[in-house]
Amino acid sequence: MTDEQLTGEQVTGEQVTGEHLADEQLRRSFANLRTEVGKSVVGQDAAVTGLTIALLAGGHVLLEGVPGVAKTLLVRTLSHALALDTKRVQFTPDLMPGDVTGSLVYDARAGEFEFREGPVFTNILLADEINRTPPKTQSALLEAMEERQVSADGVTRALPVPFMVAATMNPIEYEGTYTLPEAQLDRFMLKLVLELPERDTEIEVLRRHAAGFNPRDLDAAGVTAVLDADQLALAQAAVARVGATADVIGYTVDLARATRHSPSVKLGVSPRGSTALLAAAKAWAWLNGFDSITPDHVQAMVLPVLRHRIQLRPEAELEGVSPDAILRSILQQVQVPL
Repeated sequence: MTDEQLTGEQVTGEQVTGEHLADEQLRRSFANLRTEVGKSVVGQDAAVTGLTIALLAGGHVLLEGVPGVAKTLLVRTLSHALALDTKRVQFTPDLMPGDVTGSLVYDARAGEFEFREGPVFTNILLADEINRTPPKTQSALLEAMEERQVSADGVTRALPVPFMVAATMNPIEYEGTYTLPEAQLDRFMLKLVLELPERDTEIEVLRRHAAGFNPRDLDAAGVTAVLDADQLALAQAAVARVGATADVIGYTVDLARATRHSPSVKLGVSPRGSTALLAAAKAWAWLNGFDSITPDHVQAMVLPVLRHRIQLRPEAELEGVSPDAILRSILQQVQVPL
């Protein structure tokens, strides 16, 4: 996913009456969201848009990057600018499932057990370094991510609306880490890769810190809420109304199926992946003012939506082949509908 793909020129000229007028106002608010996040995070516009698309499409995000590229700050600032509740969990080898979802605690005064909610009961759960905890604890999130609920002692408890998991992962440290199960990876709608900043961007980061910027005090940085949960719900409903022609749906399926036949791929994209690709394309189309998705919208979402859903053959990994390279090749090979 590139900045050019995710900061595309806004489309104008449509009749802004009634429903369209409401959509335009919401889109302007989401444009302001980028400005607010930019008050504390520099040079991560593509990641901001990716997180926004996931929120609009009701998905979860995996953020991969080396330490110090503002993954945690990005999520905290986004939730602050959306007036959403957020909780952070530092995933460690000794973290237990109940530490995330909640557990039954005995109340001596009442003489009975009561359920004490875990940090998953929030709008945006920041799962920091999710690959540092064993699969047993990682899988505790599966029900929450898929069903938006937590089951304990035979009772099902709904999670707040909206709900999103934003998980961070360090790509270079392997000691003390656990590979995320395929079922877990498949629940993330997008995998966003945060690169090291360019020189000018890093200079701007240091300039802000020299001027007294405190990443732990977003209010002092001037970050204000420009959207709330109700407006987000309206935007999600608008995204759901974005159309998709039979040709574009077929193109989306063809892209997913092509990963299953690639000689370098051991495990290709599942139908859940193609569904996620369509949903992300609809959110991206709505942000750009379209009433229906085009092949361009699908293409812009292919890398972030599919890169973590394909498993390479060992020989391909030894040759240095990357999932992104395979997906770019597929984009060139699959026929685009007119």
